[in-house]
Amino acid sequence: MRLPWQLILCIIGSAAMAQDDTQSIVVTNVHLFDGVNDARLENANVLIDGHLISQISTDPIEAEGATIIDGQGGTLMPGLVDNHVHLSMVTVTVPDLLFGEPTYPLVRAVRDAEEMLLRGVTTGRDMGGNIFGLKQAIDENIVPGPRIYPSGRFLSQTSGHFDFRTKTDTHRAFSNIEPTTDRLGWVFMVDGVPQILAAARENLRLGASQIKIAAGGGYASPTDPLFSTQFTFEEMKAAANAATDFGTYVTMHAYTPAAVNRAIDAGIKDVGHGQLLDRETLERMAAEGVHLSTQPFTVCNEPQLDEFSNEKLNTVCQGTANMYQIVSELPDLNVTWGTDLFNVPDASDQVEQLERLLDFFEPVEILKQATGNATSLLAMSGDKNPYPDGPIGRIVEGAYADLLIVEGNPLEDLSAVTDANNIKLIMKNGEVYKDTLN
Repeated sequence: MRLPWQLILCIIGSAAMAQDDTQSIVVTNVHLFDGVNDARLENANVLIDGHLISQISTDPIEAEGATIIDGQGGTLMPGLVDNHVHLSMVTVTVPDLLFGEPTYPLVRAVRDAEEMLLRGVTTGRDMGGNIFGLKQAIDENIVPGPRIYPSGRFLSQTSGHFDFRTKTDTHRAFSNIEPTTDRLGWVFMVDGVPQILAAARENLRLGASQIKIAAGGGYASPTDPLFSTQFTFEEMKAAANAATDFGTYVTMHAYTPAAVNRAIDAGIKDVGHGQLLDRETLERMAAEGVHLSTQPFTVCNEPQLDEFSNEKLNTVCQGTANMYQIVSELPDLNVTWGTDLFNVPDASDQVEQLERLLDFFEPVEILKQATGNATSLLAMSGDKNPYPDGPIGRIVEGAYADLLIVEGNPLEDLSAVTDANNIKLIMKNGEVYKDTLN
């Protein structure tokens, strides 16, 4: 009997995603940072059944047949969440991305994903790119890497932040030629409400957990002024409506008060940069529950950028300290950590970038930005959440078993996490990817 192709695909997919929920692990002899509280739970034990945390106790946990992991007095903490990654283009140059062999970026992305996981980043919110294939391969345990919350293609207006056409590339409206970035699956260059709706819905069809738009100028883009506001209110509102109708949200690339306030007015719930925001806008975000998913941009010149882009980067960089100073005074604002690694020759300093925040926050506050603060942000994906079984970024009963054991107390000394040699165990989804405890 020949099965219908739809049923065959369903069976293959179900087998690939199957998780051994009979495996039990007991982690003993650890001090637990749960991603939320300012103090560790001393002398804790944690039971993991399959891919979820099922019990946390300061008393011994008896689980017949369970594997025992002795934490040797280290700190058990959630795996790190980088809330702004571009996993399909971390170490890929723009020329290779746009003009090279189309499969080459994916090969580099496979390596970058494994290295990211082995730095202790167990979840990455992907903020734009051709990512769905890599995510599928990671979820099916074909290649190692962090969980991915995919945005799919960037949504950019003509001459916006993601318009990387050369000056000789005529707009499709005048030439009927599709831009290279669109053809290769990186960008939807769209103008007007109908095109915005179609692009957002297409990303959602392909599996996006949230939609990403460019609401303002960027430093790496070749033609747009940094202080430009991109997409009209009606266009932003269309994107927000499309996402809301599918039970999820829109995040944005934006630095300035003008761009961010227009986007909030339109119903957008997350700011993906914000380094040039003023106190009034940040206070509004805190009051209205809009997340700030920002990055410590403190390096003010990048050798791979031209003079125009580096001038814009320097402006953003100069605003970073002011933004973080205001943020440190707004306890009700939910702030998450990200890196926005893109087109870099070496991404090994990803987690070390947490140390850039020490001028503004205590180590425990920084760790919350990279763990427990992300829980509510990721949960906003709602009906489009690719990992609906439990919370991510926290150690609580029912959460995913995405865990690190580090030597020392990272709540007092951040190098316990930022120095990879101090990370003794990395676990994602109940599976151990690094273990130097024994």
